[in-house]
Amino acid sequence: MIYLRSDRLFIRPFRESDLEAFSAYRSDPDVAKYQSWEIPYTMEQALVFLADINRFKPGTPGEWYQLAVERQDQPGIIGDVAFRINRDDPRQAEIGFTFDRSFQNQGYATEAVKSLLNFLFTQMNLHRVVAICDVENNPSVRLLERVGMRHEGHFIENIWFKGFWGSEFLYAILGREWG
Repeated sequence: MIYLRSDRLFIRPFRESDLEAFSAYRSDPDVAKYQSWEIPYTMEQALVFLADINRFKPGTPGEWYQLAVERQDQPGIIGDVAFRINRDDPRQAEIGFTFDRSFQNQGYATEAVKSLLNFLFTQMNLHRVVAICDVENNPSVRLLERVGMRHEGHFIENIWFKGFWGSEFLYAILGREWG
């Protein structure tokens, strides 16, 4: 199991008690706008999510693993971070993150993503980590740049997303560049 601490956060495996808050922030149209799920995100979907992530050992190549993020001084999740080890090259991974709108713009997501990157590079000894985000998702673009990731690609209308062609940015960082 993965348990991480930062200055203000505790990052840990999901529990069933997290699912009500998880379902609520995933049901927020502003939070879901650039994410793969549709709203509302029901408690039934949240239960399936928990069962799915519990089927795999963290770091199973090809499978996303998500961790709940909560503040150390107050219980209750405020968001989550995720990673997927590349199935074809387990020295590389992709990351993602989602935070409740009421906890955005407070540095929590940056702190959580830095903690996740540190874990991936120092504990899992990865060579490279990437992140992909919609070109219109300016807060995510700023976060990825703030944590030191490099803008490496711009894919134009490369994904059919929620009824429209979407464009994405690719960000990456190497293990030797971290820290």
